[in-house]
Amino acid sequence: MTAVVSYLPTQRMVTPRLRLTRRGRAVFTALAVVPLVIASLVFGLGAGGAVATRDAASDSLTWVTVDAGQSLWDIAADVAPAEDPREFAAQVAAFNQLDSAVIQPGQELAIPPQYTD
Repeated sequence: MTAVVSYLPTQRMVTPRLRLTRRGRAVFTALAVVPLVIASLVFGLGAGGAVATRDAASDSLTWVTVDAGQSLWDIAADVAPAEDPREFAAQVAAFNQLDSAVIQPGQELAIPPQYTD
């Protein structure tokens, strides 16, 4: 019996090397950087929280309760008779964040400090 031996060269499997293009490197860099940026924003923006305190200045405000039929001009005559009532009404409306000069009975208005000194 004769054995047949093949002398053909065996082919070696060559695996191609992975090559990244410039765009591929940019994508991988962005994928690595994006989580770091998000983490720094989350921790950085949350670090400077404000703390509410009770200020002594809010305790020294003068409050006026509006009576029935009373207007800002009437309050100006009572609180600051030497001042221009138009200026007083504008200051009180701005200080109390009123949309208009219309006030309701029972409403409490804070008087700006320049009129209570």
